[in-house]
Formats: sequence, C-alpha cells, structure tokens
Amino acid sequence: MSAHHPGTDPTGTDASTTAESTTDASTAGTHSYTLTREFDAPVAKVWQVWTEPDHFAQWFHAPRASVEMDVRTGGSWKASMQAPDGNAYPMGGTFPEVERHRRIVMTMLAAGMQEPGLMTFAFTDLGARTRVVVRQSVHSADACAQAEEGSGMLLDSFAAHLATV
Repeated sequence: MSAHHPGTDPTGTDASTTAESTTDASTAGTHSYTLTREFDAPVAKVWQVWTEPDHFAQWFHAPRASVEMDVRTGGSWKASMQAPDGNAYPMGGTFPEVERHRRIVMTMLAAGMQEPGLMTFAFTDLGARTRVVVRQSVHSADACAQAEEGSGMLLDSFAAHLATV
C-alpha cells in the first residue's frame, strides 16, 4: 500500500510524505514501512537537529533530563516521550551503525515490546534540502500501523522544530 501526501506545512518545510507498508515473506511475520520526507535545510543542520539531545528532546516530546544520546556506532540512547495526556513512555536502544550525515541504524525498546525494533534513517544531501527515509520492521500488522503513524507524527514534529532552528 502506498500513499503520497504533498503539501507545505505552515513553517515552510516541505511536508510531502511517501509511505509504503509491506509484509516481508522472507521473514515470516515481519511487517515494515517506509516514510520519506524532504526538509528545507542542508543535511548538516538536519543531522544536528536529529542527533543533539537539546533538539531531540524538543521534537521527540521528551523532557530534556530524560534524553541521553551517544550517536555513534556502538552508542546508545534513551528518552521518555511525554504524551499529551501527561503519561510518560520510556524507551531506548542502541546505534549498531552510524555514518555521519548519511545513515543511522538504531534499535528501540519500549514498554510492552517483547524485543527491540530496528529502525533505519537514511539522509540524502540535496544541497539546500535534505531527504530523510525512515524504515522500520516489526512483528505484526497492528504494530506496523501504530509505528508508522507514530513515526509520521514525529516527522511532523521534527519539521516544525527544524523550522525554528
């Protein structure tokens, strides 16, 4: 299933999204999605806002004191996302692979998850713009739909914060 939602948000950041959900037959029970966004900022700025704890806390909706980011191959991260209803959702993981300004592979373990999920973020330098492709695989169709929706909301939040930096 694919969807494309073009448009520009009020901050001037291109909010176009391409979403694709698939089921991987080679790994029984694995479901994945891909989201693609382009931002009106060079890759160095996008990387900074994506990886620095002060910025990450803003767009990830986490109290700054809960955020720890060691964005390097073998590093780890943790944050406690604050929901609008006031509930906190602690999560964390590792960075099995980091290639500065190009790629982040991270694991994510949150309450209720049996095993960590794997997410890949690819950053493409388009000069004054940057394309970010998010990929995640999970073990059920329901979890995939929830993860895709959550990632889309975080990308919206990222775009809004990036426009203020």
